[in-house]
Amino acid sequence: MSARTAWTVSAPRTLEIEEPVDALTVRLVGGTVNVVGTPEGGPARLEVSELNGPPLAVSWADGTLRIGYDDLPGKGFLSFLDGTGWQRGAVVSVTVPAATRVEVGTVGAGAVVSGIAGGTEVCGVSGECTLVGLAGPVRAETVSGNVQAQALTGDLVFHSVSGELTVVEGTGGGVRAETVSGGLVLDLEPAAGTRIDLTTVSGEIAIRLPDPADARVDANTTTGAVTNAFDDLRVTGRWGARRITGALGAGTGHLKATTVSGALALLRRPPAEEPGPGPQDGPAPTTPPAGKKVL
Repeated sequence: MSARTAWTVSAPRTLEIEEPVDALTVRLVGGTVNVVGTPEGGPARLEVSELNGPPLAVSWADGTLRIGYDDLPGKGFLSFLDGTGWQRGAVVSVTVPAATRVEVGTVGAGAVVSGIAGGTEVCGVSGECTLVGLAGPVRAETVSGNVQAQALTGDLVFHSVSGELTVVEGTGGGVRAETVSGGLVLDLEPAAGTRIDLTTVSGEIAIRLPDPADARVDANTTTGAVTNAFDDLRVTGRWGARRITGALGAGTGHLKATTVSGALALLRRPPAEEPGPGPQDGPAPTTPPAGKKVL
Protein backbone atom coordinates (compact mmCIF):
# COMPACT_ATOMS: atom_id res chain seq x y z
CA MET A 1 0.00 0.00 0.00
CA SER A 2 1.37 3.41 -0.97
CA ALA A 3 2.06 6.04 1.66
CA ARG A 4 -0.39 8.90 2.02
CA THR A 5 -0.28 12.09 4.04
CA ALA A 6 -3.33 14.28 4.64
CA TRP A 7 -4.09 17.64 6.24
CA THR A 8 -7.32 19.52 6.94
CA VAL A 9 -6.93 23.29 6.60
CA SER A 10 -9.71 25.15 8.43
CA ALA A 11 -7.91 28.48 8.92
CA PRO A 12 -5.14 30.42 7.15
CA ARG A 13 -1.84 28.59 7.46
CA THR A 14 1.32 27.53 5.63
CA LEU A 15 2.40 23.96 4.90
CA GLU A 16 5.82 22.71 3.80
CA ILE A 17 5.46 19.49 1.81
CA GLU A 18 8.61 17.49 2.46
CA GLU A 19 7.59 14.60 0.18
CA PRO A 20 8.60 14.88 -3.51
CA VAL A 21 5.90 16.45 -5.68
CA ASP A 22 5.76 15.76 -9.41
CA ALA A 23 2.03 16.41 -9.95
CA LEU A 24 -0.35 19.01 -8.51
CA THR A 25 -4.16 19.03 -8.61
CA VAL A 26 -6.17 22.00 -7.32
CA ARG A 27 -9.99 22.22 -7.22
CA LEU A 28 -11.28 25.52 -5.91
CA VAL A 29 -14.69 27.23 -5.65
CA GLY A 30 -14.42 30.98 -5.19
CA GLY A 31 -11.28 32.92 -4.39
CA THR A 32 -7.92 32.73 -6.13
CA VAL A 33 -5.28 30.10 -6.80
CA ASN A 34 -1.69 31.03 -7.64
CA VAL A 35 0.75 28.31 -8.75
CA VAL A 36 4.44 29.12 -9.19
CA GLY A 37 7.13 26.80 -10.52
CA THR A 38 10.67 27.14 -9.15
CA PRO A 39 13.55 25.97 -11.38
CA GLU A 40 15.78 25.17 -8.41
CA GLY A 41 13.30 22.57 -7.14
CA GLY A 42 13.09 22.11 -3.42
CA PRO A 43 10.08 21.18 -1.31
CA ALA A 44 6.59 22.26 -2.31
CA ARG A 45 4.95 24.95 -0.23
CA LEU A 46 1.26 25.73 0.29
CA GLU A 47 0.01 29.00 1.75
CA VAL A 48 -3.68 29.55 2.48
CA SER A 49 -4.04 33.26 3.26
CA GLU A 50 -7.84 33.46 3.26
CA LEU A 51 -10.51 30.83 3.84
CA ASN A 52 -14.29 31.10 3.97
CA GLY A 53 -16.70 28.21 4.31
CA PRO A 54 -15.75 24.54 4.71
CA PRO A 55 -12.11 23.51 5.26
CA LEU A 56 -9.75 22.61 2.47
CA ALA A 57 -8.60 19.02 2.14
CA VAL A 58 -4.90 18.63 1.32
CA SER A 59 -3.30 15.28 0.62
CA TRP A 60 -0.12 13.79 -0.84
CA ALA A 61 0.19 10.29 -2.31
CA ASP A 62 2.48 8.74 -4.93
CA GLY A 63 4.06 12.07 -5.80
CA THR A 64 0.73 13.90 -6.32
CA LEU A 65 -0.32 16.83 -4.15
CA ARG A 66 -4.10 17.44 -4.11
CA ILE A 67 -5.82 20.57 -2.79
CA GLY A 68 -9.59 21.03 -2.77
CA TYR A 69 -12.86 20.25 -1.00
CA ASP A 70 -14.01 16.82 0.15
CA ASP A 71 -17.45 17.34 -1.43
CA LEU A 72 -16.06 18.55 -4.76
CA PRO A 73 -15.66 15.74 -7.31
CA GLY A 74 -12.34 15.34 -9.07
CA LYS A 75 -14.04 14.93 -12.43
CA GLY A 76 -17.08 16.75 -13.69
CA PHE A 77 -16.66 19.41 -11.03
CA LEU A 78 -17.97 22.14 -13.35
CA SER A 79 -21.48 20.85 -12.64
CA PHE A 80 -20.99 22.03 -9.05
CA LEU A 81 -23.15 25.10 -9.57
CA ASP A 82 -25.88 24.79 -6.93
CA GLY A 83 -26.43 27.67 -4.54
CA THR A 84 -24.69 26.06 -1.57
CA GLY A 85 -21.52 25.49 -3.58
CA TRP A 86 -20.83 29.20 -3.87
CA GLN A 87 -20.80 29.86 -0.12
CA ARG A 88 -17.07 29.31 0.09
CA GLY A 89 -13.80 30.67 -1.10
CA ALA A 90 -10.06 30.55 -0.49
CA VAL A 91 -6.91 32.37 -1.51
CA VAL A 92 -4.31 29.69 -2.16
CA SER A 93 -0.67 29.99 -3.26
CA VAL A 94 1.35 26.91 -4.15
CA THR A 95 5.07 26.71 -4.98
CA VAL A 96 6.24 23.53 -6.70
CA PRO A 97 9.27 22.42 -8.75
CA ALA A 98 9.07 23.71 -12.32
CA ALA A 99 8.89 20.17 -13.76
CA THR A 100 5.63 19.46 -11.90
CA ARG A 101 2.52 18.60 -13.93
CA VAL A 102 -0.24 21.01 -12.92
CA GLU A 103 -4.04 20.69 -13.11
CA VAL A 104 -6.18 23.56 -11.85
CA GLY A 105 -9.98 23.53 -11.81
CA THR A 106 -11.98 26.54 -10.64
CA VAL A 107 -15.61 27.59 -10.28
CA GLY A 108 -15.92 31.34 -9.88
CA ALA A 109 -12.27 31.63 -8.89
CA GLY A 110 -9.31 33.28 -10.58
CA ALA A 111 -6.15 31.35 -11.42
CA VAL A 112 -2.55 32.32 -12.13
CA VAL A 113 0.02 29.72 -13.22
CA SER A 114 3.63 30.68 -13.91
CA GLY A 115 7.02 29.06 -14.40
CA ILE A 116 5.73 25.52 -15.01
CA ALA A 117 7.47 23.25 -17.55
CA GLY A 118 5.84 19.91 -16.79
CA GLY A 119 2.55 20.57 -18.57
CA THR A 120 -0.43 22.66 -17.44
CA GLU A 121 -4.18 22.08 -17.63
CA VAL A 122 -6.69 24.66 -16.40
CA CYS A 123 -10.47 24.33 -16.42
CA GLY A 124 -12.89 26.96 -15.17
CA VAL A 125 -16.35 28.43 -15.42
CA SER A 126 -16.23 32.20 -15.02
CA GLY A 127 -12.95 33.08 -13.34
CA GLU A 128 -10.10 34.84 -15.12
CA CYS A 129 -7.01 32.75 -15.88
CA THR A 130 -3.47 34.05 -16.41
CA LEU A 131 -0.66 31.84 -17.73
CA VAL A 132 2.90 33.18 -17.74
CA GLY A 133 6.22 31.64 -18.75
CA LEU A 134 5.00 28.07 -19.29
CA ALA A 135 7.35 25.76 -21.20
CA GLY A 136 5.30 22.56 -21.42
CA PRO A 137 2.06 21.81 -23.27
CA VAL A 138 -0.91 23.88 -22.08
CA ARG A 139 -4.64 23.10 -22.23
CA ALA A 140 -7.24 25.66 -21.12
CA GLU A 141 -11.02 25.19 -21.03
CA THR A 142 -13.55 27.76 -19.83
CA VAL A 143 -17.25 28.49 -20.08
CA SER A 144 -17.17 32.28 -19.88
CA GLY A 145 -13.82 33.00 -18.26
CA ASN A 146 -11.09 34.78 -20.21
CA VAL A 147 -7.57 33.40 -20.58
CA GLN A 148 -4.49 35.61 -20.88
CA ALA A 149 -1.19 33.95 -21.78
CA GLN A 150 2.29 35.40 -22.01
CA ALA A 151 5.64 33.91 -23.03
CA LEU A 152 4.45 30.36 -23.74
CA THR A 153 6.90 28.09 -25.55
CA GLY A 154 4.88 24.87 -25.74
CA ASP A 155 1.71 23.95 -27.62
CA LEU A 156 -1.52 25.65 -26.51
CA VAL A 157 -5.04 24.18 -26.79
CA PHE A 158 -7.97 26.43 -25.86
CA HIS A 159 -11.72 25.70 -25.76
CA SER A 160 -14.43 28.09 -24.56
CA VAL A 161 -18.03 29.14 -25.06
CA SER A 162 -17.81 32.89 -24.58
CA GLY A 163 -14.40 33.38 -23.01
CA GLU A 164 -11.68 35.30 -24.83
CA LEU A 165 -8.09 34.22 -25.44
CA THR A 166 -5.24 36.73 -25.50
CA VAL A 167 -1.67 35.59 -26.20
CA VAL A 168 1.34 37.89 -26.13
CA GLU A 169 4.98 36.99 -26.70
CA GLY A 170 3.90 33.57 -27.92
CA THR A 171 6.90 31.69 -29.27
CA GLY A 172 7.69 28.23 -30.50
CA GLY A 173 4.61 26.11 -29.97
CA GLY A 174 1.47 25.61 -31.99
CA VAL A 175 -2.00 26.92 -31.12
CA ARG A 176 -5.43 25.32 -31.49
CA ALA A 177 -8.26 27.54 -30.24
CA GLU A 178 -12.04 27.18 -30.53
CA THR A 179 -14.75 29.47 -29.18
CA VAL A 180 -18.40 30.23 -29.89
CA SER A 181 -18.58 33.96 -29.20
CA GLY A 182 -15.25 34.76 -27.59
CA GLY A 183 -12.54 36.68 -29.38
CA LEU A 184 -9.07 35.36 -30.21
CA VAL A 185 -6.20 37.88 -30.10
CA LEU A 186 -2.71 36.47 -30.60
CA ASP A 187 0.75 38.00 -30.91
CA LEU A 188 2.95 35.11 -32.06
CA GLU A 189 6.45 34.28 -33.18
CA PRO A 190 5.99 30.67 -34.30
CA ALA A 191 8.88 28.36 -35.07
CA ALA A 192 9.26 26.83 -38.54
CA GLY A 193 6.59 24.23 -39.27
CA THR A 194 4.26 25.42 -36.48
CA ARG A 195 0.54 24.77 -36.91
CA ILE A 196 -2.02 27.37 -35.83
CA ASP A 197 -5.78 26.63 -36.06
CA LEU A 198 -8.30 29.22 -34.86
CA THR A 199 -12.10 28.89 -35.02
CA THR A 200 -14.91 31.05 -33.66
CA VAL A 201 -18.53 31.71 -34.64
CA SER A 202 -19.13 35.36 -33.75
CA GLY A 203 -15.88 36.40 -32.10
CA GLU A 204 -13.20 38.45 -33.81
CA ILE A 205 -9.80 37.02 -34.71
CA ALA A 206 -6.67 39.16 -34.69
CA ILE A 207 -3.23 37.65 -35.30
CA ARG A 208 0.08 39.50 -35.34
CA LEU A 209 3.05 37.75 -36.93
CA PRO A 210 6.71 38.73 -37.29
CA ASP A 211 8.08 40.13 -40.53
CA PRO A 212 9.33 38.04 -42.19
CA ALA A 213 6.94 35.24 -41.25
CA ASP A 214 6.91 31.60 -42.35
CA ALA A 215 3.43 30.15 -42.88
CA ARG A 216 0.89 29.08 -45.45
CA VAL A 217 -2.23 31.09 -44.69
CA ASP A 218 -5.91 30.28 -45.19
CA ALA A 219 -8.17 32.65 -43.23
CA ASN A 220 -11.81 33.49 -43.90
CA THR A 221 -14.87 35.25 -42.54
CA THR A 222 -18.44 35.07 -43.80
CA THR A 223 -19.70 38.56 -42.93
CA GLY A 224 -16.93 40.24 -40.91
CA ALA A 225 -14.49 42.95 -41.91
CA VAL A 226 -11.02 41.94 -43.13
CA THR A 227 -7.63 43.57 -42.51
CA ASN A 228 -4.43 42.25 -44.11
CA ALA A 229 -0.99 43.80 -43.54
CA PHE A 230 1.03 41.36 -45.72
CA ASP A 231 1.64 42.13 -49.40
CA ASP A 232 2.35 38.46 -50.15
CA LEU A 233 -1.19 37.45 -49.17
CA ARG A 234 -4.25 37.82 -51.37
CA VAL A 235 -7.71 38.94 -50.23
CA THR A 236 -10.56 37.57 -52.34
CA GLY A 237 -14.32 38.17 -52.23
CA ARG A 238 -15.92 41.58 -52.28
CA TRP A 239 -19.40 40.80 -51.00
CA GLY A 240 -20.23 38.36 -48.27
CA ALA A 241 -17.52 35.81 -47.57
CA ARG A 242 -13.94 37.05 -47.76
CA ARG A 243 -10.75 35.06 -47.66
CA ILE A 244 -7.04 35.69 -47.11
CA THR A 245 -4.71 33.15 -48.72
CA GLY A 246 -1.09 32.76 -49.71
CA ALA A 247 2.33 31.89 -48.38
CA LEU A 248 4.64 33.90 -46.15
CA GLY A 249 8.34 33.09 -46.43
CA ALA A 250 8.99 29.42 -47.17
CA GLY A 251 5.45 28.50 -46.13
CA THR A 252 6.52 25.64 -43.87
CA GLY A 253 4.11 26.64 -41.12
CA HIS A 254 0.32 26.49 -41.21
CA LEU A 255 -2.16 29.21 -40.24
CA LYS A 256 -5.88 28.56 -40.58
CA ALA A 257 -8.43 30.97 -39.11
CA THR A 258 -12.21 30.85 -39.47
CA THR A 259 -14.92 33.14 -38.12
CA VAL A 260 -18.52 33.41 -39.29
CA SER A 261 -19.57 36.94 -38.32
CA GLY A 262 -16.48 38.26 -36.56
CA ALA A 263 -13.83 40.57 -37.95
CA LEU A 264 -10.57 39.07 -39.20
CA ALA A 265 -7.20 40.83 -39.01
CA LEU A 266 -3.71 39.66 -39.97
CA LEU A 267 -1.22 42.16 -38.59
CA ARG A 268 2.51 42.55 -39.02
CA ARG A 269 4.89 43.12 -36.14
CA PRO A 270 7.24 46.03 -36.80
CA PRO A 271 10.86 45.02 -37.47
CA ALA A 272 13.11 44.84 -34.42
CA GLU A 273 14.95 48.09 -33.90
CA GLU A 274 18.71 48.08 -34.30
CA PRO A 275 20.53 48.83 -31.04
CA GLY A 276 21.65 52.44 -30.76
CA PRO A 277 25.33 53.44 -30.54
CA GLY A 278 27.03 53.05 -27.19
CA PRO A 279 28.64 55.97 -25.37
CA GLN A 280 32.00 55.10 -26.88
CA ASP A 281 30.67 54.93 -30.42
CA GLY A 282 29.78 58.59 -30.81
CA PRO A 283 26.70 59.89 -32.62
CA ALA A 284 25.03 57.82 -35.32
CA PRO A 285 25.91 58.84 -38.90
CA THR A 286 23.52 61.22 -40.59
CA THR A 287 21.86 60.08 -43.82
CA PRO A 288 22.16 62.79 -46.51
CA PRO A 289 19.01 64.07 -48.20
CA ALA A 290 18.00 62.25 -51.35
CA GLY A 291 19.90 63.40 -54.41
CA LYS A 292 22.84 64.85 -52.48
CA LYS A 293 26.29 63.42 -52.01
CA VAL A 294 28.41 63.42 -48.92
CA LEU A 295 31.62 65.38 -49.55
